Amino acid sequence: MLQSIVNVFFPKVCYACHDLLGDNEQDICTHCRNSLPVTDFHFNDDDTVLKVFYGRVKVINATALLRFEKKGIVQQLIHSLKYKGQEQIGVFLGDWLGGELKTVKAYEDIDLVIPVPLHTKKLKKRGYNQVAKFAQHIALALNVPYRDNILLKVTNTESQVLKKRLARWNDSNELFTLKNKHTIANKHILLVDDLITTGATMEACISVLNRADNIKISVASMAIA
Repeated sequence: MLQSIVNVFFPKVCYACHDLLGDNEQDICTHCRNSLPVTDFHFNDDDTVLKVFYGRVKVINATALLRFEKKGIVQQLIHSLKYKGQEQIGVFLGDWLGGELKTVKAYEDIDLVIPVPLHTKKLKKRGYNQVAKFAQHIALALNVPYRDNILLKVTNTESQVLKKRLARWNDSNELFTLKNKHTIANKHILLVDDLITTGATMEACISVLNRADNIKISVASMAIA
C-alpha cells in the first residue's frame, strides 16, 4: 500500500520508452525489455567483439550485451545514462550481464573489473562515470574486486563519437596512465566500457594495462555498434 501511494506522487517510468511501469516492472518495462537487441555472444562463443581487436592487442574473451542501432532503444538508454543522470540503467545492465557472465566458464577466472575511466574534468562536470555502476555490478555478480584507481585518464578529449578509427587511435594513444601496476600483476582483468565502436579507446587502455607483468585482459561492454 505504501509503495502504491509513493508511486502516485513519484511515478516510476521506463528508462527506454518513458511509459509508466507496472507494479511488477523494474527500470525497464516488459515490452522494452523484450525489444532489446540482445547479442548472446558469450553464450554462443561468438567472436564478433573479439574480431574488433584482432591484430591490434591481445584479448582473451570479449562480449557485449546489446547491439547498438542509431535512433534505437539502446541508443536511448545509453544517452539517458550518460547525459541525464540515470545511473540506475548502469545498475540494471550490470546486474543483467554480470548474472550471465558468472555462468560462463570463460569468465570464471576473472580476478578484478576495471572501468574505462573519465578524465577528472569530465568526471567533475558530469558527476559520475557512466561505466562505473555497470562495472561495479558486474564485479558484484562475479564476486571480484572493482578497481577504478588503476587505469586513469590523463588527457581530456573532445567527444569521439564521429571520429574515424585512425583519428580516434591517434587521439586515444597515451591518453591513459597506469597506477599501482604491481597490484594487477598476474591477474585476469575484465575491462568494461559502455559502447564499442572502432575499439580504439579500449585498445589504448589495453596497451597501457599491458605494462603490468603477466596479465590477461578480457573486455565487456553494454553494447557494440
